[in-house]
Amino acid sequence: MRIQKDDIPRTIDAPGAIARQRQDFGEATGYGSIAGEYFSLGGGADIAPLLVGLPGDSCHAPHWGYMISGEVTVSYVDGTEETVTDGDLFYWPPGHTVRVGRDAEVILFSPAQEHNAVLDHMKTTMGA
Repeated sequence: MRIQKDDIPRTIDAPGAIARQRQDFGEATGYGSIAGEYFSLGGGADIAPLLVGLPGDSCHAPHWGYMISGEVTVSYVDGTEETVTDGDLFYWPPGHTVRVGRDAEVILFSPAQEHNAVLDHMKTTMGA
């Protein structure tokens, strides 16, 4: 299955951040429906404040993805960090938050149920 970026519906459209998510983008055993997601993130964005109140004040959905361009630093609940940059494939396990070092274009594949709960929490926190 493939989809063009502009055909992926926007689920968050805020200054400095656009999140696009296509539901039912495959299935991963044990997780059910997978969403294909395209995120455009502005340099300096930090989602940590939007995750407060979730378990560990972090995203509890795993993500598999590809960094088209930009730089994102991922902080894990165990205190470790890693930086993902242009052209990297990655896996972010549950229990993380992200901040954007420079404007980023990111493709994610995430269990829809888990990530929808996180995105809904973020939208509520933003007052959207």
